[in-house]
Amino acid sequence: MLARIPKHIGIIPDGNRRWAKRNGLRKEDGYAYGLRPGLQLLQLAQKFGIPEITYYGFTVDNCKRPKEQVHAFSDACVQAVQMITTENATLHVIGNTGSTCFPTQLLPYVNVKRQPASNGQTTVNFLVNYGWEWDMKNGWASRDIPRIDLVIRWGGMRRLSGFLPLQTVYADFYIVDDLWPDFQEKQFFDALQWYQKQDVTLGG
Repeated sequence: MLARIPKHIGIIPDGNRRWAKRNGLRKEDGYAYGLRPGLQLLQLAQKFGIPEITYYGFTVDNCKRPKEQVHAFSDACVQAVQMITTENATLHVIGNTGSTCFPTQLLPYVNVKRQPASNGQTTVNFLVNYGWEWDMKNGWASRDIPRIDLVIRWGGMRRLSGFLPLQTVYADFYIVDDLWPDFQEKQFFDALQWYQKQDVTLGG
């Protein structure tokens, strides 16, 4: 039993391209293998009673990659959103909709008024074509998203990559060295156990 459950977890699902390369696939093929882990993590979070999750879909800078990769991760984000809508969750998509990189299928989920989650629902924020500079220049478009308690990044990199700078100001940061498509339930549980040991003072 965990004594302290984070109210809001940020997820950086990194390593899809490296995973594809290791498994003899094209880099763009890796994104589809990140869909199952995303849904599995959401279901785990619901079991633990975590009320809010923010997933990092893709960034404005990611759109500089080869077009076949851009199409692949954009399509994966659309599929991920479709999967989330079948769960007991409320969904909010945040990102630069003024760019051709933003998938038009996700426009109905943008600027949706935030409602208090009910009946055990999980609030899910999905960052699609998101950039911290875009966020700042648009009066902090993410301002309604609450502070994040714990960020978990897969793929071994020790950086936030522009992930919600306002909300992560006091977040604890846990690294999983395994690549995102190799997600295991134990990785998530280990992160929650690690969080139990952190001294959360919020600067006080």
